[in-house]
Amino acid sequence: MTMTVHQHITIHQLRVDSLTNSSVLQIGTSGSIRSLSQLYNTGGFTGPAPQLGQENPLSFVPLPNPN
Repeated sequence: MTMTVHQHITIHQLRVDSLTNSSVLQIGTSGSIRSLSQLYNTGGFTGPAPQLGQENPLSFVPLPNPN
């Protein structure tokens, strides 16, 4: 069966609280969404990552609130 869908979508504001690596954000029509999960070890790691110590090496940048 062939189906043709014509859409006109206007988005004035889109707020997304969170997305994870298994989330799907869809705007419009989709004929089929098939899940796919792939895991790659591109760094050649052989063990778990070390735990963070007292000194946090991560720096967080404060972002402004969306208007």
